[in-house]
Amino acid sequence: MINVDTLIYARWVIPVSPETKTLEYHCLAINDGRIVDLLPSEMAAQKYTAHTVEKLLNHALIPGLINSHTHAPMNLMRGIADDLPLMEWLEQHIWPLEQKWVGEEFVKDGTDLAIAEMLRGGTTCFNDMYFFPEITAHQAIQRGIRASVGLILIDFPSAWAEDSEMYLEKGLALHQSMCQQPLITTAFAPHAPYTVSDEPLKKIRMYADQLNIPIHMHVHETEHEVRQQQQQTNETPLERLNNLGMLDPSFIAVHMTQLSDDEVKAYAKTGAHIVHCPESNLKLASGFCPISMALAAGINVALGTDGAASNNDLDMFGEMRTAALLAKGVTGDASSIPAMTALTMATLNGAKALGIEAETGSLTIGKAADVVAINLDELETLPLYDVVSHIVYACSRQQVTDVWVAGKQLLKQRQLTTLDIVELKTKLLEWQQRLSTFN
Repeated sequence: MINVDTLIYARWVIPVSPETKTLEYHCLAINDGRIVDLLPSEMAAQKYTAHTVEKLLNHALIPGLINSHTHAPMNLMRGIADDLPLMEWLEQHIWPLEQKWVGEEFVKDGTDLAIAEMLRGGTTCFNDMYFFPEITAHQAIQRGIRASVGLILIDFPSAWAEDSEMYLEKGLALHQSMCQQPLITTAFAPHAPYTVSDEPLKKIRMYADQLNIPIHMHVHETEHEVRQQQQQTNETPLERLNNLGMLDPSFIAVHMTQLSDDEVKAYAKTGAHIVHCPESNLKLASGFCPISMALAAGINVALGTDGAASNNDLDMFGEMRTAALLAKGVTGDASSIPAMTALTMATLNGAKALGIEAETGSLTIGKAADVVAINLDELETLPLYDVVSHIVYACSRQQVTDVWVAGKQLLKQRQLTTLDIVELKTKLLEWQQRLSTFN
């Protein structure tokens, strides 16, 4: 018998790669934080012993969900200034609040809230873009979740940096300090074409090539953004980014709601990625990303929630469902974005966009044990005919019972193991009082 750290027996295992497989009565063997075997339960019982044995016989195991775009600290602004268009929401409400309150304490508490919500909803990795990214990285390490931390850059001064040079300097220092952290990667995070000028973008392109890290940016989020750029320079934001050499397989464009057929084809040739945030785009009336066309063109499309201030949650089960349903409605094709495609977008495609597909995104031998257990023995998911269909179209995040990141259990029978909810709630009530008084 071979001894390992953990054995997880489950009714179903959905590896995602290869995506056609749903395995019944299988077991994951985990050792030193990695998946060392995936085999039928009867064989596992004969081959392995373990320090910890989990028998989840009404559950499906899936790879940890990857939230490929969010602003974690903005969880403290959930529900502020709802039902407004993007620029009014930003300029008259969010930016003034940030100017008043954003600092290390704000980012620490907001990130903790986001991590708690994401873990309880089966998210094991998030790609963030916000000020004080070193605080977000620290909280992710403390709580044990995987994160891609955005090295933010914007032309305007903030509480974190005075100008683009300082943003770059601090971002590069943070990247260097995180090189030995196994759960943390970094990505340059210039905010958007309308907030970052050419010279800083050229420097980001140079450093991204040198350091071999992604670039993560809001692009073509609204019609107003595209029209404004065209009026100023006679080119679309995508054309400008392409002319600056930004578009290549390291580039991640978030939102992309304003795309012509020709732009989709041209973007596909660059090898760059798209992060689709359907619920935030719907709430802000920003438009629809043509993900069916993008996937057909060969573009890697991942899913994100955006921030809780514009969503208003970090629920990747909701994003999968909305992405699949919206694609069907927009295209008039009920076969557009089937359930398995939606699940792949929320897992392996996110890992590909972030450049970490060798580490996570599927339940594959050799990868990190980022695993989510979903209890399907609930009235809301019975009777059960197709496991993947139920996960995407019927399941809620409340059915996530257990979560592991790199083999460490961070959610056990719905209880967080690295966060004190009572203490967190006390801090959140204090922030509610501060922000509601200002707003």
